[in-house]
Order: sequence, then C-alpha cells, then structure tokens
Amino acid sequence: MSQSHYDVLIVGSGLFGSVVAHEATKRRKRALVIEKRDHIGGNCYTEEIEGINVHVYGAHIFRTNDPVIWDYMQEFCTFNNFINSPIANYKGELYNLPFNMNTFYELWKTPTPASAREKINEQRLECANPGNLEEHILSLAGKDIYEKLVKGYTEKQWGRPCSELPPSIMRRIPLRFVYDNNYFNDRYQGIPEGGYTKVMEKMLEGADVELGVDYLQHRDRYESIADMVVYTGAIDAYFDYCFGELEYRSLRFETEILHCKDHQGVAVMNFTDRDTPYTRIIEHKHFEFGAQENTVISREYPQDWNPSLDPYYPIEDENNLARYGQYKAKADELARMASPVVHFGGRLGEYRYYDMQDTIKSALAKSAEWFD
Repeated sequence: MSQSHYDVLIVGSGLFGSVVAHEATKRRKRALVIEKRDHIGGNCYTEEIEGINVHVYGAHIFRTNDPVIWDYMQEFCTFNNFINSPIANYKGELYNLPFNMNTFYELWKTPTPASAREKINEQRLECANPGNLEEHILSLAGKDIYEKLVKGYTEKQWGRPCSELPPSIMRRIPLRFVYDNNYFNDRYQGIPEGGYTKVMEKMLEGADVELGVDYLQHRDRYESIADMVVYTGAIDAYFDYCFGELEYRSLRFETEILHCKDHQGVAVMNFTDRDTPYTRIIEHKHFEFGAQENTVISREYPQDWNPSLDPYYPIEDENNLARYGQYKAKADELARMASPVVHFGGRLGEYRYYDMQDTIKSALAKSAEWFD
C-alpha cells in the first residue's frame, strides 16, 4: 500500500471511477485508484484471447446522441462503425431485433406497415391499466411477439414469471414499422478499436493504481491517506447492510474457444425460449469485424444474486428504492460531515442501471461539483 497522501481516493476502476480519476488528474489533483479485482475496467474490461478482444463481463456497445460525450470518449479511443443488430432465436426460428418490419415479415409474412399493424391489432389484448408485464406486452404487441420474443427471455433475465413483474420493466416496446435492424436509435454508436481496457488505461494515466485491494477490509488505512473518497462500490455494502441488502440480478458467463472462423454470424444472438438456460451467446470477434482463424463465444446465464457474486442489474422496485433512500440519506451525511469527505457514484454507488453514456455524464457532472 502506498504511504503517500492523496487529494482523492477512488474506490473502483470501472468507467465511472476511471473518468473521475482522469478529471481529477486534469485538475492537478493527486489521485489513487484502488480496485478489488486483479484488473482495471470494471465490467467494461476486455481481455485478448486468440487475438480477439473478449468482453469478459458481457457485451458493451457504446452509444449516445450527445456529441459532447462522443467527442469526450474519442480522446481515449477510435470507434469502429459497429451497428448492433442482434438476432432472436426461438426454438430454432430466427427473428431480427428490434421488432421491425423484418421481424413482422418473419412472423407473419406481412410486407407492408399497414398489414403488420393490422396483425398486431388483431392480437392485442385490450387492457386499459396493465397490472403486470405480461398484460402490458399483450396489450401493446399481441400474443406472438410476447410468447416468442419477450416471455422466455425476460423470465430468464429476471428469475420470475412475467405475470409477477411490473410493467415498468419494459415500459415502451420498440415497434418499428420500417425495415431497419439497428437496435439503437442513437446517432453515434461503435466499439473502441482495441477494446475497452485500453480506454481505461488512458483514462487512468497520471493516477496511481493498486489492484487486488478490498477497500472495505482496509478502510481506515486508506482513508487516512486521502482528503476525499469517491466510492463506486455497492452502497449497502459500504454501510454493512445496516438497512438490509439491496437486491440485484447477477450473471454467469461460460466462455469457449471454437476452432472455426464463424459460429453464429452475428455478435449477439438472444435465445428467447424458456427452455434454453442462457439468454444469449456473444461472438466477440464480430464486434471488431475480426478475421481470426478461431472464434470465441460466451454464453450468458442470469442468476440470483448474493453478496458473494457480482451485482449487475439493480431491481428497482418499490421496496428496494425505499431501502436505497435510507442508504442515500446516510451517504449525504458523509458528504457533508465526514473526514475525509465521502462521495458515492456509479451504478452500484447510486443503485441505478446506467448505460455507459449515462455513467460518463454522471462522472463528469460530479467531478465538476467535487473538484472545481
């Protein structure tokens, strides 16, 4: 452990922590970043296998409509022109995503927007106030889309029947009546050439970095050498779960090298039936248009979370948000009264599901608040 004194200690080297570290060093602050894992980058970490940049913790496709955020990221990387166009696999039947005219034609052989709308309207369940996700999807998109493309995938993802999930899980269904397989509507989209780890390495230039450090086990020692702490871990863990555990869904990955050039012909294939135990297969070489002799795939399995597992998706229901509110009140006290001052940020620190662009926006705004 370093014995130097720092202006800011940043706990976690994921995207939020790395941006904050960069913004601190830009302002001539001495920054120390400590990381529990044996690598930087958090869940955006990429590792080269067979010459392919593998997204170790799941697919991360950068997208934004904000030119300021796009330009900011280009300080650290060059983006390729990858467009996310996943495929849904329902018991061997293949459908384009998002739900667009290609999907509708594959389902019903409807060649025009009018005929597709007519088919959806025939199948829609009239329900003025849906009480759960099943009623919500059936009222908007009808039986075929719900049963083939939503039900199984969503129940695997969240570990409970759609009839027990709130409608807010999928508040808006992307029904697009054009022939366009681009999953996102964002103006800017791509993958950093060379992977995300190189992005984080550049962001962390000028800061000291220590890996394999569990901050919560050595809190007193590390806080004694910093004037400010930015904590990006789970907020409930910081407070020793004094109000109970916040709930998450976790993920497990099975990564495999295959001795063929191409396994599935697309970066992401979703498996939407309930019987297939994984939700998707990621074929990593397609993110960067790879031509390697071998390929690497990852099967993604959702699973229940416990404190021994990595938390991925906050379950932002009424009970969890109320519990988070209690933790947030304690966090606000530390930001006003603690010595050193402690700030919380990022997906786990704020108990919010952030896209990467949202993470960067939050980190930039909070850096300006904390350092200027």
